[in-house]
Amino acid sequence: MLDVLEETAREVITAIDDDGGLYPIGKLDAHVRNVPHLAVSVFVFNQGRLLLQQRADNKYHSGGLWANTCCSHPRWNESLPDCAVRRLEEEVGCTFPLTPFGKINYEAQVGNLFENEAAHCFAGYVDDDTLPTLFNTDEVQAVRWHELAELRQDIQRDPGAYSPWIRIYIQQHYRLIASAAYPKKA
Repeated sequence: MLDVLEETAREVITAIDDDGGLYPIGKLDAHVRNVPHLAVSVFVFNQGRLLLQQRADNKYHSGGLWANTCCSHPRWNESLPDCAVRRLEEEVGCTFPLTPFGKINYEAQVGNLFENEAAHCFAGYVDDDTLPTLFNTDEVQAVRWHELAELRQDIQRDPGAYSPWIRIYIQQHYRLIASAAYPKKA
């Protein structure tokens, strides 16, 4: 766990000041001091079902909890789309074309840390319901497909099994997430 915290402390992400300007900040520092920062949230869908990941137990927070396909923070000077593609491959072990579909600002206390994120949402679509098997076990311990309506019910029934952000996304922004569940017709 100490190695994970040390690595997290070295990462530099993109914080947001009161005027909307961007500046570099240490990832752990942003989460300790509750500083607003940029984030990406990726949602991979198959026929309307969402690919969930169970975070690895050794994550510096929310280990063992279920979350959307992947989430992360763009490195300082990294674009949001590049971050989304990079982290999907690094965490889940796959690549798909991703389409931006919205932004969710949220705050949540996670243990002694804080999420204070401007989360830019990206959707990817697959026709094959085969689960990814090449996920990074330092990041992810399991994956599964889940119907959105059932996910909403599961979160109400057992909120402690899910990360704070997926609970916020599904409970407060369900329409936005559901609107991205199927690719738009060309």
